[in-house]
Amino acid sequence: MRANRLAFAERAMLRAPAHDLGEVLADILHAEYGANDTEVFLADYRMLALQPLRAVAPAPMAIAGTPAGLAFGSQEPVRRTEDTHEVLYLPMTVRGDRFGVLRVVFPGQPAEEDAEELVELAHAAAQAFRVAESATDRFRQARRAERLTLAAEIQWQLLPGRGLERAEFTLAGQLEPAYAVCGDNFDWTADADSLTIAVTNGMGESVDAALLTSLAINALRNARRAGVSLPDQAALADQAVWSQHGGRQHVSTLLLRLDIADGRVTAIDAGSPRIWRLRAGEVAPVHLEPQLPLGMFDSTVYVEQEFNVRPGDRLFLLSDGIFESIFEGRRYADTLERMLKTTANLPPGEAIRALLHDLRAFCQDQYLDDDAVGVCLDWMGRP
Repeated sequence: MRANRLAFAERAMLRAPAHDLGEVLADILHAEYGANDTEVFLADYRMLALQPLRAVAPAPMAIAGTPAGLAFGSQEPVRRTEDTHEVLYLPMTVRGDRFGVLRVVFPGQPAEEDAEELVELAHAAAQAFRVAESATDRFRQARRAERLTLAAEIQWQLLPGRGLERAEFTLAGQLEPAYAVCGDNFDWTADADSLTIAVTNGMGESVDAALLTSLAINALRNARRAGVSLPDQAALADQAVWSQHGGRQHVSTLLLRLDIADGRVTAIDAGSPRIWRLRAGEVAPVHLEPQLPLGMFDSTVYVEQEFNVRPGDRLFLLSDGIFESIFEGRRYADTLERMLKTTANLPPGEAIRALLHDLRAFCQDQYLDDDAVGVCLDWMGRP
């Protein structure tokens, strides 16, 4: 029976050795659903390609213009006929964090109830892979299209994920240049009543910048988990950076806390990251009073400001590597608001991917001179 098959598959994946999870999933799909072949494609760090997991896997698939990419971007199953076989491409997502795509090949048309059940199985597999990722490097290695720098390794380990979804909001973020990012990062957490987001930009280059950002992010988390207010979180992180570096280095930071019940936002602008709001098809910056970056001076006092979001609003939180990008004398800021408008009908994950793709095209696909972080938040309001 359907429930029994799903329960069996979930138990088998959770009990499997972490590094063997791809093979165990393939065995389940063959034995229980009659699949000829199975592959797990993992989204690479740049969100440009889907990298195969298994050793006998096919080549990577581009996210743009492929069935797997369509399933990844739309978050809907895609069915294709390929060489007389029926192929399902199923999104693998955990609470809005897009892990990859499951490709399942059948000798003929799968039963409709099997196809529907496999959608649930793909999401269960994403959950199992996310848990297993802490016990093996296999999945992180598979998703790499090239080697990460040490600084980028530190930055990616800091992230809470690349997406988060609840009934009230959808959230997505991305780092660039993904394989060599130094000091830019983002963090978020949500509880029953609030969503807190931080976008940070540590000064300096390479490992020094990554270590500085790591200190700031962990200091903010430590203060947040102590249950203190947003200004106190900034003040405690400021003191941590100051104590370590004595003002020689600092971290530009944007802190937001969204009240999930009513859409009230409290914010602290402590540096360069900025906010743009897309409302009813129009884009405008959200102006906040600038305050000192974390760690610039000893015992800085921070003051929060307020603004509101309405159901249907979209917020973009962008680092200066995006809005201050210059290439051959042209400023990306001159086209930024137009680009943000064009994302109105895309989900946040695709909106951020499209924005950074446009930025790379603006720079003619050369590595960016500065790190770039983009975070997109869609606010639907509490049902």
